[in-house]
Amino acid sequence: MAKPHSHSSLPLSLLLLSLLLTPSVQQTHKISTVDLRALIAIKNSFTDVPSRRGSPAAFFSTWNFSAPDPCSTFTGLTCASGRVTTLTLGTGLSDSPGLAGSLPPSIADLTELTQLILFPGIVTGPIPFQLDRLASLRVISLTNNRLTGPIPQSLSLLPNLHTLDLSYNRLAGPIPPGLTRLPKLKVLILASNSLSGEVPYEVSSQLLHLDLKRNGLTGPLPPSLPTTLRYVSLSENDMSGPIGSVFDSLADLVHLDLGSNRFGGPLPQTLFRTNLQSLLLQRNNLSGWVPPAGSQPPSYGEGSIVDLSHNVITGELSPILAGVESLYLNNNRLIGTVPREYVKSVYVGITKTLYLQHNYIYRFAVEPGSMLPDTVSLCLSYNCMVPPAGMEACPANAGTDLSRPSSQCSVFNYG
Repeated sequence: MAKPHSHSSLPLSLLLLSLLLTPSVQQTHKISTVDLRALIAIKNSFTDVPSRRGSPAAFFSTWNFSAPDPCSTFTGLTCASGRVTTLTLGTGLSDSPGLAGSLPPSIADLTELTQLILFPGIVTGPIPFQLDRLASLRVISLTNNRLTGPIPQSLSLLPNLHTLDLSYNRLAGPIPPGLTRLPKLKVLILASNSLSGEVPYEVSSQLLHLDLKRNGLTGPLPPSLPTTLRYVSLSENDMSGPIGSVFDSLADLVHLDLGSNRFGGPLPQTLFRTNLQSLLLQRNNLSGWVPPAGSQPPSYGEGSIVDLSHNVITGELSPILAGVESLYLNNNRLIGTVPREYVKSVYVGITKTLYLQHNYIYRFAVEPGSMLPDTVSLCLSYNCMVPPAGMEACPANAGTDLSRPSSQCSVFNYG
C-alpha cells in the first residue's frame, strides 16, 4: 500500500514555500513574505561552482531559510525595513569560480532593490526583461559571465539608474536607444560583448564614463557627446567616419580610446591637450600631421600615454608630445629629424617609451657618450637612417631590418 506523502518527501523549494505560507512561521521572519519567496527562487536558480581544489564554494552556505532574519544572516543581502535593497550574488574572490545557473525573473519581485550585483562566474541565459519593475534600481552590474540575448529594452525604463555594467558577456543585438537617454545614468559599460548597430544618436547629459569597446558596432560617432564625459572607449569595433569636433567641448575628458576602428580624415588638433592623459587612436586611417607646439612643449605628466601608431600621419614631428610618458608614433609616414625635445625627454627619463619605427625619419641626434636610462624603451628601426648602435629596445613585431631601402627614402632626398 502506498504511503501518504509527508513534508519530508516534498522538494525543498515546495517545503519552504509551504512553511512560508503558514501564519505561525510567517510571523517569525523579519523580512517581507514577497522578498523571502523571491530569495527562495533565486537560490534555486543558481549553484555554487566547485573551486579548482575540489572544495565547493560557499556563497549560499548562509542562506538558511529557517533563520528568522535573513537580512542579518544571508551573505550578499542588505535590507531596510524588512525589504531587500542590495543583492550581491557570488563572493567576488579571485580564487572563486563564481556561480552557475541563470538570472530568474523573480529578482523583479524585490521591488525595493537599489543594487543588483553578480560577480564573475558562468551564469548563462538572458537578462530578465522584468527588471523594469525595479524603479529604485541605481546599480546593475552583471559582468564577466556568459549572459546571452539582447539587452532588454525595458532597462530604458529605470528612472534612477546610475550605473549599468554588462561587460564581458555574450550579449548581442543593438544598444537600446533609450538606454543612453536615461536621465540619471552616469556609468555605462557594455564592453566585450557581441553588440551590433550604431552608437545611439542621443547620449545622456549626465554621463561620466562610456565604455563600449570590443563589440561589433558600426557607423559614425554620435554628432555630439555630453560635456560631462571623463572616460570614453569605443576601441575594437568597426566604426568609421571622421572624428571631427565631437570631443572639442569635453573639457574634463582624461581618457579617449578609439583604437582599432576605421576612423578616417584629419587628425583633430584639438585632441592634443595635457588634461587628456590617455589618447589612443591607433590602427585607424587617420591622416594629417601632429600640430606644432608653442614656445615650450607641454608637460603631460606621469602615466600619460599617446598612441597614434598604424595610421597615415605625415610631415615632420612636432615637439608637442615630448612630455608624454609612453608615446607610440610607429607605422606612419613621419619624415625629417626627431626634435631635440624628444631626445632630451628620453635621456632624462620623462618619456619612458618612444616608438618611432616604420616611418621615414632620417636623424635622431644623440650627444656622444650618452646613455639611455634602463627604464626607457626606444625603437627607431626601419627609418631612413641607421639607429644609434646599442640604443634600441624594439618590440618583436618591429622586424629585423634596421633601416629602409634607400629607394624608399630617395623621394625625400634621404637616399
